[in-house]
Amino acid sequence: MKAEPVRNFTVVTLGVVGAVFLVASLISLSNSNQWFVRVLDFLREPWGWLALLLGVVAVLVKRPAGYAVGALFVATVLIQLVRIWPYVPLANDQIRLSHKTGAGACFTALALNVKQSNDQYAPVASLIREQEPDLLLLMETDGAWKSALSDELARFAHVSAMPLDNTYGMIFATRLELEQARMVANTSADTPTMYATLGLPNGRRFEFVGLHPRPPRPGQDTDTRDANIARAGRVTPNRLADVLVMGDFNDVPWSSTTSRFRHEGGYRDPRIGRGTFPTFPAGHLWLGWPLDQILVKNAMEVQSFSVLRDVGADHRPMRARLCLG
Repeated sequence: MKAEPVRNFTVVTLGVVGAVFLVASLISLSNSNQWFVRVLDFLREPWGWLALLLGVVAVLVKRPAGYAVGALFVATVLIQLVRIWPYVPLANDQIRLSHKTGAGACFTALALNVKQSNDQYAPVASLIREQEPDLLLLMETDGAWKSALSDELARFAHVSAMPLDNTYGMIFATRLELEQARMVANTSADTPTMYATLGLPNGRRFEFVGLHPRPPRPGQDTDTRDANIARAGRVTPNRLADVLVMGDFNDVPWSSTTSRFRHEGGYRDPRIGRGTFPTFPAGHLWLGWPLDQILVKNAMEVQSFSVLRDVGADHRPMRARLCLG
């Protein structure tokens, strides 16, 4: 095949792909709860990079026809960029990291979806011993996980566990003063949400919310997930002003659901202005899926936060040091 027909074929093919990308991008702006629409939210970061690459290829392969095809990809990039812009390092920070050093004002929190079918218990146990968090939230924990981590959990003053075999089990453990802790079914009996009221050595009190709603997938739209997320943080049990939310939202922070949760509840996100900090899939973070969230409210301050190393689960652990003075 001669060079010119090959270039023509390539540009036409890229034109079809560009049109599909643009149509899908426009559909992704819909408020529909259909699972296939909501999944598009997850793809925005890698989707944008791929569209940019293909647009450049179209222009280099054949000009001027490639410019028209490139415009389709540029439009796709712009749509993705508008949605994820707050999570680009060039955007303004929503939270100034705290430098508070007051005695008894700060604590550490660690959250991890362990992946129920994962049997690499030792790396997770080692992580808990290494980090020694004051507050620990583990998700997808069944009876086997609870048993395997019994030595590590025994190091905490308070442990609340609901081991389940449906990938929605949860373990909450803390060294802080615990006033109350309970797991409730916001939307269904087998998908718990954790609520706890805790006290710091300096006398300040706050509420903790641990979330792990169901993801969008074929046959499972996001009505239930969205209701779970919205209900979980709108009104906390003791209605304290200071709240910490952590967990695997099965949602990305720029989605309409999590954005609404943040705005309506008055929560702040340390990712804003710093980057996406993807946590899933653990071995391919270039896909850019920040499914695990940390949000704070009112006077709760973030001193540091990070995504930790791969410990054999499909998610990376998320750690934060927080202060309430």
